[in-house]
Amino acid sequence: MAHVISDDCTMCGSCMEACPVEAISEGDPKYVIDAETCTDCGACVEECPVDAIAPE
Repeated sequence: MAHVISDDCTMCGSCMEACPVEAISEGDPKYVIDAETCTDCGACVEECPVDAIAPE
């Protein structure tokens, strides 16, 4: 199960840098996670300063 980024995202880029499989990309108006690439490791969740990432 992939993670999703909520509308609370502030576009800081912390999650994208933390993702070991490069599943996160810049969207508009928030970052997005490619569900097919995401390995559900949770690295992005730990790095998000506004708790905008959660399991789908």
